[in-house]
Amino acid sequence: MSEILDTESNQIRIKKPKWLRVKLPIGENYKKVRALVDEHKLHTICESGSCPNMGECWGEGTATFMILGNVCTRSCGFCAVQTGRPLEVDEFEPGRVAHSVKTMGVKHAVITSVDRDDLKDGGSTIWTQTVKAVRHQSPGTTMETLIPDFAGKWENLQQIIDVAPEIVSHNLETVRRLTKQVRIQAKYDRSLEVLFRLKKGGMRTKSGVMLGLGETHDEVLETMEDLRSVSVDILTLGQYLQPTPKHLPVQEFITPERFYEYREIGIKMGFRYVESGPLVRSSYHAEKHIFDF
Repeated sequence: MSEILDTESNQIRIKKPKWLRVKLPIGENYKKVRALVDEHKLHTICESGSCPNMGECWGEGTATFMILGNVCTRSCGFCAVQTGRPLEVDEFEPGRVAHSVKTMGVKHAVITSVDRDDLKDGGSTIWTQTVKAVRHQSPGTTMETLIPDFAGKWENLQQIIDVAPEIVSHNLETVRRLTKQVRIQAKYDRSLEVLFRLKKGGMRTKSGVMLGLGETHDEVLETMEDLRSVSVDILTLGQYLQPTPKHLPVQEFITPERFYEYREIGIKMGFRYVESGPLVRSSYHAEKHIFDF
């Protein structure tokens, strides 16, 4: 693969291959979602996380809502979400999210959040209020909640289990060896414990891993096996893309053929569903993941 010099960071970067080209955001559905997000002052991981699929997903009338503000207490090396001191919790946020889900006519809603290690409950109260509000306003809507690890405070995780979203997702993000570098304040085994406790609580579980950060083929397989060891149902594998020059650089662009290979291996391992491809993100095609059971 060819390399280019990033003049802003003075770093050598690998040039993006042609299979990573994305569509520009256009169309009436895109404009409708854009207007709703602005009108209700909502945060989406699509924007905050610089997701390459925003144009496609918003063009289909879907978005991943991000609650508890748009400032995270953690400083992961891969994530474009702003790090710092968050604002106070907005008690009206659950209602606004629920109203937008209803207005958009969303059949399957995906909700995520920043990490709120500054809060005693880790934000779990707002999480449960949001799930309940969506159910109240849109009783026919199913939900996927992409949750943090709540710093290992299991009473906060239990609140999520108690409201029982249809899918509960928690991303491992990378292989064990790279976790300290990629997810600075997170722990590999703690994330596995989150997924184990969710499954023990009767949840349908999901996790995602980014590739291209310097992991080996064997480490990817080991990570997949670790996720199966805690009975994770759904796996997403996608290409890491450096959001800004300040974030971790891409070490390798994984080919579509290798992503397909990992998908086949994952199915043989026992995952119920594997979404694997260069542009795959945690919530990509999320609506498929609930209906394929």
